[in-house]
Amino acid sequence: MSEIVVVRDGSGPEILLVHGGAGPRTTWGPVAPLADRWTLAYVHRRGYPPSPPPRKRQDFAVDALDLAPLLVRRPHVVAHSYGALGALAAAAAAPGSVRSLTLIEPPLNYLVPDDPEVARLERLGDTVLARGMDTAPTQLREFLQLTGAPVVDGPLPEDVVAGVRRAHGGRPPSEARPRLDVIRDAGVPVLVTSGDHAAALERICDALADALGGERSVHPGAGHFVAAAPGFADRLETFLCENVT
Repeated sequence: MSEIVVVRDGSGPEILLVHGGAGPRTTWGPVAPLADRWTLAYVHRRGYPPSPPPRKRQDFAVDALDLAPLLVRRPHVVAHSYGALGALAAAAAAPGSVRSLTLIEPPLNYLVPDDPEVARLERLGDTVLARGMDTAPTQLREFLQLTGAPVVDGPLPEDVVAGVRRAHGGRPPSEARPRLDVIRDAGVPVLVTSGDHAAALERICDALADALGGERSVHPGAGHFVAAAPGFADRLETFLCENVT
């Protein structure tokens, strides 16, 4: 497969930024000032120009293969939502190649079994991936609001519709089982962050931080796009500076 595109800006230690369902600009724009002190490496996952389209579908296992060669620089990895699934798989395959991991609201629902709100979140996400724009309107809008899409009364914005169609048929997060034990046993520094906008996601992030022996922080104010929340960039930089070796 052809390689994905990574756009770098700034100077200093590298931060590999892996977006989820929204593109790099939407996801990471608020942390752009860090380029004064860090090299920001904006990954464009398959299906997000200028990277090539996926051969079949969005797939976190393919993301992991795409990310693997980017770890030769031993970057700090910061990953959001669906993008965190591939980042975790790549880190587990080569934990010594990751300086640190920052994980923002990854959909690892299996970490909180028998929780009705988490189970409902999983069903909702799997339904939208399987049915796309044919999802029942109330379910689709609920999912889009949960994931931070700009949803208003009336027809959905064109870019939101395009995002739903791009994700349609993607591999569901419920199939992801990253080797968290490998990452924890390797001593990779981990920060798990969330936006305090959905109780189910807070429980998932709590469980993930516990499984990885990682730090935990919560930054309300920007919904699922936690990188835009007050205090996130400062907390991230503090964490990175603590783990520069």
